[in-house]
Amino acid sequence: MSSSPSDSALPAVQSDATGLADRPDSPCIGICSTLFDEICQGCGRTAAEVSNWVFLSDEEKQAVWERIICEGTARRFRQG
Repeated sequence: MSSSPSDSALPAVQSDATGLADRPDSPCIGICSTLFDEICQGCGRTAAEVSNWVFLSDEEKQAVWERIICEGTARRFRQG
């Protein structure tokens, strides 16, 4: 698959070479708020991403991981 111009429009993420194999199977931390919120306060994924996670390709999962890490607003990424 070739790189498209839109690939460069993705937010810059620290490249720590962390791939899916080095991450948990899912960003879920067991504090799901998608029944009440469009974005889960626990993991930072949208309700659609949560419900379709098992159907996403590795590339799609990696993009979600990179976005939620970059945003850093979910409880998963907060200290304390």
